[in-house]
Amino acid sequence: MKPDHCIFFQLSKTNQLAIRFLGKKVAELNITPVQALVLGFLSDEDQVTSSELGRRTDLDSATLTGILDRLEAAQLIERRGNPDDRRSIKVHLTKQGKTLADEAVRLIVEANQEFLKMLTEGEKGELRSLIRKIRNQASHV
Repeated sequence: MKPDHCIFFQLSKTNQLAIRFLGKKVAELNITPVQALVLGFLSDEDQVTSSELGRRTDLDSATLTGILDRLEAAQLIERRGNPDDRRSIKVHLTKQGKTLADEAVRLIVEANQEFLKMLTEGEKGELRSLIRKIRNQASHV
């Protein structure tokens, strides 16, 4: 089998390149690419339950807990009880976290543009649509 014909190989290598690319972009913030994405999702909608954040980020509970632990240790987020459901917690950006999250979003947007700069706007839309389609189908397998 040729590597060009194996979608798993192609997606894996593309993912590695993408994470490395984003990592270089957010390195100045002293956070990992995944931490930047979590902060970005919180910037979009803050004060969400950890389970909702897990759904949005598509991270399992154990992985998300580790990321939140590190963000909390860096005083970028706070975990507080959920007044609507005592069994859950809500994740809040701190003032410092909000500032860093806004910068992370800016860098992520910039990275998205740079990483896909060789594609036309139509191709970018088509790529996103195809990836979404594959992810939706794969999640049902």
